[in-house]
Amino acid sequence: MTYSAYLRFELLRTFRNRRILIFSLGFPLVLYLVIAAPNRDEKHFASTGLSAPLYYMVSLAAWGTMSAMLGSGARIAAERQVGWNRQLRITPLTPRSYFRAKVATAYVLAGASIALLYVAGASFGVSLPAGTWLRMTGLVLVGLLPFAALGILLGHLLTADSVGAAVGGITAVLALVSGIWFPIGQHSTLHDIAQFLPSYWLVQAGHVGVGGGGWGAEGWLVVAAWTVVLTALARRAYERDTKRG
Repeated sequence: MTYSAYLRFELLRTFRNRRILIFSLGFPLVLYLVIAAPNRDEKHFASTGLSAPLYYMVSLAAWGTMSAMLGSGARIAAERQVGWNRQLRITPLTPRSYFRAKVATAYVLAGASIALLYVAGASFGVSLPAGTWLRMTGLVLVGLLPFAALGILLGHLLTADSVGAAVGGITAVLALVSGIWFPIGQHSTLHDIAQFLPSYWLVQAGHVGVGGGGWGAEGWLVVAAWTVVLTALARRAYERDTKRG
C-alpha cells in the first residue's frame, strides 16, 4: 500500500465517520454559536476592548483544532484493538508514511474546523485584514505540531476504551489553564504556569487575530521543545507496541 492510497483511505474513512465529524467539527461550531450569538453586540468583552464574537472565534479555533489533533489518538487505539496496525506492518507502507497520513488527516480536520469557525465569526460581524487571517492561521497550524505527536503517543499508550476520556480530560484542562474560556491576567500564577504549555501558545497564535503580536522567542522555544519531546516519546511507544505485537 502506498502513502497516497493510505492517505486517501484515511480521509474517506474519517469524513464518513459521523461521530468524528460531530465532535471535531460540529461541537466547536455549535458551542461558538451558543456563546457568541447572545453576545454578538458585546464590543468590549471582559474589558479586553475586543468583541465577544472575535474573542471566542479565535479561542475556539485553538480548542477545536487541538481536539481534532488529539482525536487521532482515539483512531490509533481503535486500530490497535482490532489488529489493523499489525496488518499494515506486513504491507509496503512504512511507519513514517503511516504517521504522516495520520497527521495529515488530523490537519485536514483541524483546517475544516478553522474554516467553519471563521465563516461563523464573519456571520457575526468579525472582519480582519487578509494578512491577519493568513498569519493567524499559519501560526495556529504550527502550534498544532506538539498535539499531533501527543495524539499518536496517547493512541499507543492507551486502550480504545480509555483514550476518549483521556483526550477529553486533557483538552478540558489545557483549555482551562491556557485562556480559551476567559482571559488570563498577565501577572497571575496561572499565567506563569501556562507559558510553559504548548496550548497557551496555540491560544496566543489565535490571538494574532485580536491584535496580539504572535510569538516571541519563548513561544517558539516552548512549542519546539514539546514537539521534540512528544515526538520522541511517541516513537518509543510505537516501537514498544510493535515489539509487543
